[in-house]
Amino acid sequence: MGEEELTDCASITLEEWNGSSSTKLFRTATITASPSLSIRRSANRFNHVWRRVLQAFVPEGFPGSVTPDYVGFQLWDTLQGLSTYIKMMLSTQALLSAIGVGEKSATVIGATFQWFLRDFSGMLGGILFTFYQGSNLDSNAKMWRLVADLMNDIGMLMDLLSPLFPSAFIIVVCLGSLSRSFTGVASGATRAALTQHFALQDNAADISAKEGSQETMATMMGMSLGMLLARFTSGNPLAIWFSFLSLTVFHMYANYRAVRCLVLNSLNMERSSILLAHFMQTGQGFFNGGCVARVGYFIEVNYFKPIA
Repeated sequence: MGEEELTDCASITLEEWNGSSSTKLFRTATITASPSLSIRRSANRFNHVWRRVLQAFVPEGFPGSVTPDYVGFQLWDTLQGLSTYIKMMLSTQALLSAIGVGEKSATVIGATFQWFLRDFSGMLGGILFTFYQGSNLDSNAKMWRLVADLMNDIGMLMDLLSPLFPSAFIIVVCLGSLSRSFTGVASGATRAALTQHFALQDNAADISAKEGSQETMATMMGMSLGMLLARFTSGNPLAIWFSFLSLTVFHMYANYRAVRCLVLNSLNMERSSILLAHFMQTGQGFFNGGCVARVGYFIEVNYFKPIA
């Protein structure tokens, strides 16, 4: 009798999992024999394909392998990148027009020399900026992130203005190139600092690679939309300037929201000042103030004992 009851109650459950590593595994099916055989699919083909596509854009082990502020920052950063590349098509169109593309009077050597001066001034500016501010970029990543995109907007504005000042064309485009050179240095350096901040599992290289995929996708979408916008606004200066200024406002807003999402765990001069001001006002240590998540974890509470 006991064996019959045991047989009636016995069941076997098998689970099918799919993935390329332990952090990418997900359950696809559950097979149960109790006593009849039943198969329950946990994910359809569409979900499987979606997961595979997502792996090209998010780090392995996401979201557990990155800090909580990663998603918010990347969302706004992608939106600002999209607006940047849309604007870039408008400014590039204006720049090529100022150089003389499509005009019979323009010469190849003249256009080449102008482009050379533009690039040369930008390279020189990048070296000078690195010399004066290179060591300050890590500790003030949020500030320089905003400054970098502001300088990029100024550079594009110079390109858009270049056809309006033909006599000062070289000066205008060189100023624009100089402005964008600051962007290249500051943006690259702060991105490296933020990548280290996001990495929770020594996966900075993976985060950087996936950020590159996100940037590439934003670039392709932005350039495609920019081409459409340039085609529709061609020959209409009012529409061009309205589109450019609107995108610039959105670009700076998206950058502001992106850096507001960041919760850095390191100290710089400004965050140290906030910390000391809190101690002077309350007489309490940093941990008692409850701000450790926003300022950093490199400070011991013993460092902030009141002085008798």
